[in-house]
Amino acid sequence: MVITGVYYALALAAGGLVVSYLTRPAFGLPLFVLAAFCLYFFRDPERQIPDGPVAVSPADGKVVAVKPEGAGTRISIFLSVFDVHVNRAPIAGAITDVSYRPGKFVVASKEAASSQNEQNVVTLEGEGARVVFKQIAGIVARRIVFHKKPGDRVAKGERVGHIQFGSRLDLLLGPEWDIMVREGQHVRGGSSIVARRRT
Repeated sequence: MVITGVYYALALAAGGLVVSYLTRPAFGLPLFVLAAFCLYFFRDPERQIPDGPVAVSPADGKVVAVKPEGAGTRISIFLSVFDVHVNRAPIAGAITDVSYRPGKFVVASKEAASSQNEQNVVTLEGEGARVVFKQIAGIVARRIVFHKKPGDRVAKGERVGHIQFGSRLDLLLGPEWDIMVREGQHVRGGSSIVARRRT
C-alpha cells in the first residue's frame, strides 16, 4: 500500500464521520466510498520478477502504442484509475538522469500525451543497455512521484515511484531489444516481459 493512499483514506473517512454526525449517516456514505476507493487505488501488490536478459513493464496498464522512435522503439502504456499506479524499474542498473518537463494535461490515452504532457523523464543504464522511461501526467493525474535520484542503483522490477490517478508511461528501448508486446495487450508492472535483449 502506498502511504499516500492511507492519508487520503483517513482524511475522507474522518470527513464522512463528521458529515454523518452533523447531518445523517447516509450523507457521509459517499466519503466512505471514496476512502475505500483510495485504499484500492493505492494498492501495491508483490510481483514475481522474471530473470534473464529481459526488460519488464514499468507499469500496469494497456499498451496503447508500439512505435519506432529514433533508432529504437517506444512502448506507451495507459494506466486507468483501476490499474495499479506504482512504477517499477524496467531493468537493473544506475539512474543517470532525471528530468522534469512541464506541459499540458491531455487525456493520457491519446498519442499527443507522449510529447505534450507534463512528464518526468528517467534515464537508466545497466546490463550493457540504456533505457528511458517517462512518467506522464494525464487529464486527472496531476502529481508525479519519483523516489530515486541520479546515481542511485535499482534492481529490475524495483519500485521507483507512482503517478496519482489516470496516467501514461512511455518506455524507450534501443535497437538491441526485441519487442515482446503488442498494442492492446494488458501488462503488469515488474512481471510482464516487454522486451528481450538480443544476444
